[in-house]
Amino acid sequence: MRTIRVETSAATILLTEAPEPKVRDRQTGEIAKDAVSGEALMTIGVVYIEDGESSLVKVTVPEGGVSEGLTLGAPVSLPGLIARPWESVFNGQQRHGIAFRAAAVTPAAFPAAMGATA
Repeated sequence: MRTIRVETSAATILLTEAPEPKVRDRQTGEIAKDAVSGEALMTIGVVYIEDGESSLVKVTVPEGGVSEGLTLGAPVSLPGLIARPWESVFNGQQRHGIAFRAAAVTPAAFPAAMGATA
């Protein structure tokens, strides 16, 4: 399925949920792994703010891409952020959405206020 690169340079991204293992199978507790590298996957929650609008988003990140020093409510950077549309049938009902994945999550700084003077 096609992936769409997400341009984040004009956005403010704040961490709202600490990284935790992504569960592949809720019944067995199996942790999801990257299909290529076999590395465990983590999920984080962020609020994505751009052009005066915000969205709460869950993002999947490889375990090795989770940086030290992440703080809830603080700005983060999501290098390599992509969006991938998905759809499936669950219990006879069609479901669809957008999955987000990044190469890493790292601490960032708040952007300078536009038009601010020193």
